[in-house]
Amino acid sequence: MHESAPPRKVASVTSSAALPFAALLLGNLALAFGPWFVRAADVGPVAAGFWRLTLGVPFLFAIILMSRGKPTLGTRGLWGILLLSGVAFAADLASWHIGILHTTLANAALFGNSATLMYPIWGFLVARAWPTRQQGLALALAAIGAGLLLGRSYELSPQNLFGDLLCLLAGALYTVYFILMARARTAMSPLPALAWSSLFGTLPLLAFAWVLGERIWPGNWSVLLGLALASQVIGQGLLIYALGHLSPLVVGIALLTQPVVAGAVGWIVYDERLGVPDFIGAALVAVALVLVRRGKSPPGQVASSEAEAKT
Repeated sequence: MHESAPPRKVASVTSSAALPFAALLLGNLALAFGPWFVRAADVGPVAAGFWRLTLGVPFLFAIILMSRGKPTLGTRGLWGILLLSGVAFAADLASWHIGILHTTLANAALFGNSATLMYPIWGFLVARAWPTRQQGLALALAAIGAGLLLGRSYELSPQNLFGDLLCLLAGALYTVYFILMARARTAMSPLPALAWSSLFGTLPLLAFAWVLGERIWPGNWSVLLGLALASQVIGQGLLIYALGHLSPLVVGIALLTQPVVAGAVGWIVYDERLGVPDFIGAALVAVALVLVRRGKSPPGQVASSEAEAKT
């Protein structure tokens, strides 16, 4: 009788992680279309980020209220964290959106999600643990796949260098945002945490767009509404939900699905053709996802984001 208990426990843990993992993948799929919306918008890139948050915030708070949630529940002692996360996310969007206009969609998504490696490394440092062999292999495959996804950008062109560097900076800022949101998720539900951080990010983006002299008021609202719904409400909503249930390793590697989708959009819409290295890179990313999804939890493995934030 006692021998049958562990399998049931493992099955229960696997089942409970299935929904956050599905949310993580769907969130990344929605976010992958963000660069396309930014290019199609008739406002400046930073202004597009401002409208992404401004149009998305009412939807987020409306969903909270319609589900009978309390927007301020669990916010005690976290206002500073939420404010900093909003500023970090605003800086991330400003840097990333400008970079999107100066490089390919695949590069923008890849470099913009360099948190793929930064966030898991932070998780290992906080947990004071080395990755297991399987985790190390998953990270190595993800890194190789990321490199191959650059395709013909191994030797960065002068046209793409500026955009690639801005997107790399955005990836670092995205990591800071993840760390802060993981802390907020120890006491808050995902949607209220996302709603408040989004609200706090609107004014910094508006100020930056104004300083840069960008066009702020749009003529075509449909593109910006699509950006707000796909990226901020659906994409970030699902991602922040998953952030409270999955380890940084899983979240980080799953971010690499975005360059695959963005690269396909760039190929179809802008004729930014993918080569053999891109497809090999996508396959390696898929293998890394399978490895990290099937991995067990031996002693010393990085804990969930919630547990890590408490250490």
